[in-house]
Amino acid sequence: MTYEQAKNHTGVTLVEFYASWCPHCQRMEPVVEEIKELTGGKIPVCQYDIDEHPREAENAGADTIPTFIIYRDGREVWRHVGEVASDELLAALQMS
Repeated sequence: MTYEQAKNHTGVTLVEFYASWCPHCQRMEPVVEEIKELTGGKIPVCQYDIDEHPREAENAGADTIPTFIIYRDGREVWRHVGEVASDELLAALQMS
């Protein structure tokens, strides 16, 4: 799914901007995998490497990584920059 498709998806979508060389992003990998498992694929989780998708990161205002954004029906409803606990991320998804 492209960033534009993820952003404008009907329902809730979690987007993460990261970089493979970023230690904070690396620590978030298992958290993101846990979120994917806990949501059972019902909520799209879209991850974009800023080195491969610089324009999308710029358009999203993701100038610090990792950046997590939750969109609902094309509207940003939550944003977090930096590491985040899986329970906090899951709670944000459930409230969105």
